[in-house]
Formats: sequence, C-alpha cells, structure tokens
Amino acid sequence: MTLHLRSAGTSLVLDLPEDRLPVVRHWGPDLGDVEGADLADAAAASRTSLGSNTHWILNDLPVLPLPHLGWSARPAVGLSRTDGDAFSPHPTGVAHEHSRQDGPAGTTDVVRSLATDPVHLLTLGTELRLEPSGLVRLRAWVSDDREDSDDRPAGTTGADLVVTELTPVMPVPDAAVELLDTSGHHLLERQLVRTPFSPGARVRESWEGRPGHDAATWLAAGSQGFGWRSGRVHAVHLGWSGNSRHLALNTTAGPKLLGAGELLLPGEVILGPGETYTTPWLYFSWGEGLDALSHRSHDWLRSLPSHPQRPRPVLLNTWEAVYFDHDLDTLKELADAAAQVGIERYVLDDGWFGSRRDDTSGLGDWQVSAQAWPQGLEPLAEHVHRLGMELGLWFEPEMINTDSDLARAHPEWILSDGAGGAPEHRHQRVLDLTAPGAWDYLLEAISSLVERLGIAYIKWDHNSPLLATGHMTSNPELGTRPGAAAVHDQTLAYYRLLDALRERFPELEIESCAGGGGRVDLGVAERVQRVWASDCIDAHDRHDIQRGTSLLLPPELVGTHVGSGRAHTTLRDLDLDFRAGTALWGHMGVEWDLTAADEPTRERLAAAIALHKELRGLLHSGRTVHADLDQDEALRIEGVVADDGSQALFEIACLAQPLTWPTAPRPLPGLDPRRRYHVRLAAPPYPELERQAGWMGEDGVVLPGSFLTTTGLALPVLHPDHLVLVRATAVD
Repeated sequence: MTLHLRSAGTSLVLDLPEDRLPVVRHWGPDLGDVEGADLADAAAASRTSLGSNTHWILNDLPVLPLPHLGWSARPAVGLSRTDGDAFSPHPTGVAHEHSRQDGPAGTTDVVRSLATDPVHLLTLGTELRLEPSGLVRLRAWVSDDREDSDDRPAGTTGADLVVTELTPVMPVPDAAVELLDTSGHHLLERQLVRTPFSPGARVRESWEGRPGHDAATWLAAGSQGFGWRSGRVHAVHLGWSGNSRHLALNTTAGPKLLGAGELLLPGEVILGPGETYTTPWLYFSWGEGLDALSHRSHDWLRSLPSHPQRPRPVLLNTWEAVYFDHDLDTLKELADAAAQVGIERYVLDDGWFGSRRDDTSGLGDWQVSAQAWPQGLEPLAEHVHRLGMELGLWFEPEMINTDSDLARAHPEWILSDGAGGAPEHRHQRVLDLTAPGAWDYLLEAISSLVERLGIAYIKWDHNSPLLATGHMTSNPELGTRPGAAAVHDQTLAYYRLLDALRERFPELEIESCAGGGGRVDLGVAERVQRVWASDCIDAHDRHDIQRGTSLLLPPELVGTHVGSGRAHTTLRDLDLDFRAGTALWGHMGVEWDLTAADEPTRERLAAAIALHKELRGLLHSGRTVHADLDQDEALRIEGVVADDGSQALFEIACLAQPLTWPTAPRPLPGLDPRRRYHVRLAAPPYPELERQAGWMGEDGVVLPGSFLTTTGLALPVLHPDHLVLVRATAVD
C-alpha cells in the first residue's frame, strides 16, 4: 500500500510493505492532487540496481533500517537480551494503520506500524505524523513480548531486553550536499556551522544530560549555498531534554539520511516482560530556505495548548541588578523604577532561600531565608502587586549544594556513580528526582510558594551537567536501581514535574534556563512558555545567539533582555538604542539596576518598552524572516511579517565595519510582491542618521512589494553596533 499525505505545502509519500516498517518515497514539496494508488510504482521508478539481489538495499529502506534487510551502515536499532539473544531483530509480519485526527490547528495524518518478531519475542513500532504545519513527527518503540515469569531468581534481570539505541531516519534528496547545524558554548550558544555533506557520517551528540550549549538544534541538509530565503533544505531535530544524538549519513549502503535518537547510557533501559521503550519525538522539517523550514516548527508550537495566549509581559530580572545582595528596601526601589518604565513582571533571582548568600550553599532548601528576608517575601510580593506587576521567582530544583539542610537530611537523594561522582560545577550536585520522596518534596515546596506569594512565573535554572550521575537508591514504582545511570529517568521525572505544576496552576508560566541556553529543545518547549537563550545579554553577541535560536523557536518564546551600558559577560559598552532594539525581537525584558540610571536614560528605555508593547502583537504572531547577506556579515536585515502580509517590522543592523559605504540597495524579505507598502522608520533615528539627507525622507516611501523584496532599499550609513527599525504597512 502507498499513501500520499499532504499538508501546508508538504507531501509525504509512504510505502507500507508487509515485511518492513514504513518506507519514505518522498518528503518535501507538495506533489499535487495525486492519489497513493497512482504512486504505487514509485519504488520501481526510483530503483537503481546493482544487481538482482541488491536493489532493495538501496531503495526500500524503512525508517528503522535493519541488518536482515541488507543494511550494513550505522545501526538504527541496538538490542540484546542479557543472555546474548535478540541482537538482530527480524520481524516477519508488519501491520500498518492510517488514521486522521482533527485538532485546533487542522487535521493530522497518523500512520502507526507494528513489526512483530516471534522468534526473539519482541515488537518494533513506529508512528509517523504529518502535522497541519507540514512538520513531520516520528517516533519508534520496542516492546518485550515475553509473558511474565514467576520463576526468575529474585534481584536478577534474567533474559531481559537491553536497549542501547533506537534511531529512526528519513531520506533526503541526493542534491543535499551541504550540512548546517549549530554549536557554541556558555555565553555564545547556537552559532551556525556549515560543513560539506561528504561521504561518511556527521554525528552530533550531547553527553551532559541536557542538549547543552553546543546543541545541534536542527541538523539540516540542503543544496549548495542554501540560505534563509533560497535553496531546498531538509532537517531533523530531537525533542528531548536529556542526552541526544543527531546524525547525517552519506554511505554506500543507500540514500542520504538524517536521523536522531536518545543517547542511552549503559543499562538505562532494560525491559522486562510486557515493558516498552519509546523514543522521544523526532521532528523533520523542510523548506525553500531556512526561514520556511523554521516556520513549520513555529506554527506547530503556536498550536499547542501550552503556548502562551496573552500578550507577553515585559519583565525585569534582578540578577544583574543586585546578584546575591538581597535587601527589601533596595528591591522595592528597583520595583518602583521598573514600574516607572513600563515593566509588567518582576522576577526575583537567586539568593532568596536557605543559607544562599553566594553559590556555595543552600541549593535545595526551598524555604525563604529568615536571614535575608526576616519578614518573608510577602512584603516584596505585596509591593510588586500594588505596582500592578506580576511576581516571578528563581528556582533550580534539580540541583543541590552539599552544604544544605536537604543534603544533610537526604544524602541518598544526590546522584552519584558511587565513587564520588564528577567534579562539582558551581559548588553543586544533581538531585535525583526519582529518589523516593524527592519529587514530592519539590512539587510541594514550589507549589506552596506559588500559592502563598501569588507567583505568576518561575525561572527554572539548571546550571550543572549530569556527569557520572547514577541512582543511589531505588524506586520500585519507577523501576530505578541503585548504581544505574540516571539521565533517562531524570529527564522523564523533570517532564512530570513541569506537567504537574502546570496542572495545578494552569496560568503559571515557566522559563527553561540551563546556565543560559543549555536546555533549548522541542521536548521542553512543549511544556514551558519561555526559554532563556543565553546568559550573555551583550546585544552584539545576542544577534547571532537569537538568530540561531529563531531557527527552532518563535520570538515570543525567547527571552531577550536589555542589560546595563557595560555588558556583564563581555565588558563591551553599547548604546542603549542598540541594546533595546536588539531585545525588542523576543519576549522582552530588562536585567539592569535601573536605580542607578538617570532620568533621561529611563525615559529612553520606557520609550523602547512602549514601542515593543505597540508591536508585540505583530512580533509574536508573524513570520520571522532573514535577508540573505552572506557576502557581508557586517550587516543584518531581519524581521517579522504578518501572516496576511499587511505589515512588517525590519531591523537593519551593523555589527562590524562594512568594507564599502554606501552599499547597494538590499531587499526586505517576506513582503507580499502583489501589494504596495508604506516604509518608514519605526523609532526616532540616531542624530547621525538625521544628517543623512533624504534617507527615506520624513514621511518614508511607498513602493511595490515586488520592488522591496528584490531590489530593496538603499541603506543608511550605520556605525558598528548600531541599528535602525523600519516598519512596512500595506496601503492596498
């Protein structure tokens, strides 16, 4: 049977044979009104044979290639029983089921397939979903089909099924000759990296218990020189907040492939009779350029029930204003200054609990410090609420200082390899969320504060990687074992904790922060309302950080802050208009001691916040667009265009000294070529810009969209680390 599934300009053509899991014949541009029956000969039409016995190796590759089908490259499935059996699954019968599910965003096609192996007593399964956005989601699972046995020796695993890998793959066109993913480090996350799609494998892995600051984000394969607006590109992303693997395969064994899966540590998944391991969701997207590819994940996230539906409150975070120096009068004064400039949410960061006067102690003691806050947090909460602002609070629930009351009371709650564990990072260790009592303690401690203080927002941090982390105690309900690696169990417990808090407090918003941008993925994005893209809020570096993050997430989910004049992390001095203009492009916030700012500076900040509020309906619902200016990295033209093309906002930024001024006109991407637009400045210009006589004139210009998207605008002369904001409004 051949299925032709269509959605949002995407066609997914699947062969559903009786002897293997689904075979993807086409994934990409819409093929038009073609029935599956008309594509029944697609396999024969695309077959390139090396001989009568090998054609199926190259062309009939299922989403889980197996050795018994002739697959000789990197294994997609790693299994064995503890007695050595079942190392090579060999399903003899496959059942496929196609259904359609209606949802708020439209109809989703679902194909579920079960492949049974009666010899090895196991089942492999897959689920493929074509979402209304054109995004393809794929997951796989393996089940141990043995019946339970009462005669196994107590405390032994017998012939249980050990899972070491389950990595589904999808084919990409042979014209994909270049790869793009992201890398980086703390304070410089999600930098774009291009490599040739040369023979062999490109494997991107995270071994730190989270995606990490160098996460691949999307692993994309495309035509030579593909850009934001041109060149066909396909990509894969793993929606998982633990250890992960992304891979691009270009082998002699078959077509070029993209795949991903959870990176399982030894012994993390051992299945008993009737038990199942299911992979995280893989997300596959494609587009004519990276913008189109990213729009599919943006649309999918915006369709989720967890996605914020109200305007995103502009917030102030206290960290770079006061650090650990908590004083009620100082923080109330800071709240007054925040309200004065238009802040809507006030977030108290690290230092409010236990013995936490620095980063050496107190983590885990989620009770308000009587030393720092002798009257409790209620006076601050009441003051913030009287000013008309929401209250947010910082937590780091998965971490613990050994110098804490919690660690002294429950040393068995600390993850370890049994021989001391990994070196401490920031003087902290990792709390085992699966240890009996630990998860419940956190849920109740956080819930109590949310209820008592009227907390609307949690900044959820996660500063340390999970290295040499194993269970010190068992939890029979979860099947955890002392001495076993814990990343898989910990990640699932983290998800359960997020879900439980949102179930108790449906209006509560949670931010995913992991030393900045160390936990940014679609698994956590299903459950949170914001991510912290980086601990670096230097506006110069933030341009690249936010650009890479926008590949995956829409602007309303990405925290973007205005810092002080001198950046905390880089010591770079930057103009307020540049800092605020950069922070405008996300969920805007401020992280700065406003009590030290003079009145003219506060007025300029208030004007920028007011502009953000005026524009956030567009910023947080439209399409992100990027002009292809690869030959001049000094310049950036990026923006957001309304779905109906009626309006747009663009940023023209200069990050370095261009080689030539004036430059040739540059396009404004994403506008409707059939309409005419009034183009004008969105904010008061720099004094230097005012002296550039005639640039767009006082009233702007009116031009056809076809001209603006091809020839474009001549640009003003900008100095490094300066930008202008340009609005385009359709006039017909």
